[in-house]
Amino acid sequence: MGVQGRRIGGGVKLLPIILAALYMGYFYFSNRQTVPLTGRKQLVDISREQEAALGLQSYRQVMRESRVVRDGQAAQLVRDVGQKISAVSEDPGFQWEYNLISDQQVNAFCLPGGKVAVYSGILPVAKNGDGLAVIMGHEIAHAIARHGAERMAQQKLMQIGTMAAGVAVSDMDDRSRMAVMGALGIGAQYGIMLPFSRDHESEADYMGLIYVARACFDPTEAPRLWERMGAASSGKGPAEFASTHPSNATRIRQFQEWMPEALKIRREKCGQ
Repeated sequence: MGVQGRRIGGGVKLLPIILAALYMGYFYFSNRQTVPLTGRKQLVDISREQEAALGLQSYRQVMRESRVVRDGQAAQLVRDVGQKISAVSEDPGFQWEYNLISDQQVNAFCLPGGKVAVYSGILPVAKNGDGLAVIMGHEIAHAIARHGAERMAQQKLMQIGTMAAGVAVSDMDDRSRMAVMGALGIGAQYGIMLPFSRDHESEADYMGLIYVARACFDPTEAPRLWERMGAASSGKGPAEFASTHPSNATRIRQFQEWMPEALKIRREKCGQ
């Protein structure tokens, strides 16, 4: 019997699985990029120009729908910190913008292309310029590392795999097919996508800490910041294995592990 007609246990078709695996391997190895600073190999299948265009579109929408603070000490601090951090990053030619948004969200972001926004609700948690540098360094690192584009490519792979699995089990009865697809979905979410997201957050934490040190801010503010983040969240949120982000305790431990390197860089760059 040829491959096309072959079945494996429970009436699962083999050919869709083989074809999907071959295409996924080709897709992965033909779209590999390298993350600046860490040197990690990543999967990205769109150009920086395409990514920046998507970022600009989202950024303009946010700016239209938000109350942007143009003047004042806080807005100037956001611009000053952002300029110092981006100046020491592996800037791929972004058109940088830094804005403060009047909103009680404890949040900030940097979209592809260098569009940075800080929500005023995070400033009390940042507490000072060093804390703000940690926050903005982390967000800028996400954009430099192209984490958004990488997640998009990962999702494409997951969709291809899900489609192949659906075809492979199409001869099963409805109940068995739903059970298999449900198990695959849960496995993909908790075994692949969430760990990828947490790895991105840790990578951005590390890169951001190095940027903080290069820009002559105090990197020791990073673990203190996440202690304040933990106090502000009051323990809310899912367990780490079910979250897109590492726990505050994990982040603090990682910052402490990376701190000797960051302090050495700061001494070399800034004499401090």
